[in-house]
Amino acid sequence: MELVSRMIKKVRQDRNLTQEQLGKLVGVHKAQISKLESSANSATLDTIIKVFKALQAKIQFTVTIDQKMLGLN
Repeated sequence: MELVSRMIKKVRQDRNLTQEQLGKLVGVHKAQISKLESSANSATLDTIIKVFKALQAKIQFTVTIDQKMLGLN
């Protein structure tokens, strides 16, 4: 979760958005974005996807099982 939190903060800053602005795009309060960025909140995958969509960022999840890579885009 810490890595995802850092990625969200980095992308938000790259997009020149405040936590409040991102919260409005996602439909949550600034405090929730702050908690998400500081890893103080165990957000659902759905919320994380909404945040990255609001940031217009593509996300990918990859899992390797028995040397076979599985991916979700």
